[in-house]
Amino acid sequence: MKGLIKGLRKQRIRWRYVFLLGSVMTTIVVLLHTPTFSIFTDEEETESSSSLPIYLNGSLHLNIQIVSEAKIESFPALTTTPVIELNSSDGFSRGKLVEQVTKIDLDRKRRKRKKRKKTIDELILPDPPPVPRHVLSSSERHALSLSPKEALAFAKLEIQLAPEVFNDTELFAPVFRNLSGFKRSYELMELILKVYIYPDGEKPIFHQPHLNGIYASEGWFMKLMESNTQFVTKNPEKAHLFYMPYSVKQLQNAMFVPGSHNIKPLSIFLRDYVNMLSIKYPFWNRTRGSDHFLVACHDWGPYTVNEHPELRRNTIKALCNADLSDGIFVPGKDVSLPETSIRNAGKPLRYVGNGNRVSQRPILAFFAGKLHGRIRPQLLKHWRNKDEDMKIYGPLPHNVARKMTYVQHMKSSRYCLCPMGYEVNSPRIVEAIYYECVPVIIADNFVLPFSELLDWSAFSVVVPEKEIPRLKEILLEIPMRRYLKMQMNVKMVQRHFLWSTKPRRYDVFHMILHSIWFNFLNQNKTSYDHASDS
Repeated sequence: MKGLIKGLRKQRIRWRYVFLLGSVMTTIVVLLHTPTFSIFTDEEETESSSSLPIYLNGSLHLNIQIVSEAKIESFPALTTTPVIELNSSDGFSRGKLVEQVTKIDLDRKRRKRKKRKKTIDELILPDPPPVPRHVLSSSERHALSLSPKEALAFAKLEIQLAPEVFNDTELFAPVFRNLSGFKRSYELMELILKVYIYPDGEKPIFHQPHLNGIYASEGWFMKLMESNTQFVTKNPEKAHLFYMPYSVKQLQNAMFVPGSHNIKPLSIFLRDYVNMLSIKYPFWNRTRGSDHFLVACHDWGPYTVNEHPELRRNTIKALCNADLSDGIFVPGKDVSLPETSIRNAGKPLRYVGNGNRVSQRPILAFFAGKLHGRIRPQLLKHWRNKDEDMKIYGPLPHNVARKMTYVQHMKSSRYCLCPMGYEVNSPRIVEAIYYECVPVIIADNFVLPFSELLDWSAFSVVVPEKEIPRLKEILLEIPMRRYLKMQMNVKMVQRHFLWSTKPRRYDVFHMILHSIWFNFLNQNKTSYDHASDS
């Protein structure tokens, strides 16, 4: 060995070149055993996708489809870690791309998501199907050239002769009293109806809708009506109906003196407003106000018309407080307005969520709320803390709400109790429909919303006030098969109680307008009616 070393020393070896040669050989070996991916243009990928697999070396081959998928997915390195498995039997053998998500990363992301995300119930409405094209008949084309009075006579006769509808693709027949009549009436409303909106009146009482809270229905109707181009006309001579765009909620805020318990000044203000219209325009005096309408959801809405006899007696009143006992609301002429609670004016469907399936509703009946009026204290007297199946509270206790919120209670209940408060209507009725809980309405003398059109017995239960002690017995007597039908009908009727920033056919805006149109037609005496009477 010493001799060999001495011999090597005598020969002048350039060690620098030896190291360089070794580095090159090592690099070549590594490259031969490492899978590399070619970079393709879109055209090259298309051409290569139908070719044979590309062999990167003698033992490893990858299909082009894998490369294409990898390119499309852009290698999400933040969520996955590529691991190359080595086969110990043959050294550097086939490399295999494995998608592995570490448990630590997932736990970290879940913690961040929990901190960042707040539970928001929001009903996501699918895009409505395209409106089926309606080809006008010769009589419908003729109706467009008629005067307002003649067009109303035509529409009334057409509704009476409406063809029977059995299987409609847009509407669910079981929730309607007469689907054929409603369908034809709605089509004629879209074809004929024109509404003139009085421009008079100063903000905030006029032309400034109040869009939040439990009285938001009157504000949302005003907002959508004033921005509408299909039904609104600038020419009052072509109008069939005249809208007085004021808000009782804004009137309360502007004129009511807190603690005075006197709302007569509000009624006097509206009396003077109507008198001004009757002097300035000829339209009120032509019919004594019978072709005029107002929309008021505030509890005081009915009482603000008392100082003007024609306003109280003749005008079509769309009211949330549709109470027969007051003698102000007239069934068949006036319209019962749904009381909808809007929390976010920018997104009226926010906090409106889909309900649980029936198997996830262990609670028989639920109520929580303030003890307004005469009915709710009676309800709590008989059922609070009396039965595990009946979750009846006043305001929802904090220790209960921490475990299950008000909305979660509604989603977990088969029946949602809707007792009247100070007045007959309650936003709980529409809330129950939103969460697919069958509403149980406890309010004598209450005319239910759209009751001239909707069959409330198909999707709700009405319990007389005197039957509160038998409430559980009444609910348990309902067969499961009937409950399942009612719960399904609640889902199907839901669309008719939803506000949208852009109105959809058959939504609550169009349902209110149609009820006003429908009742006006039924009240209006036409030449056809006079002929039939004789």
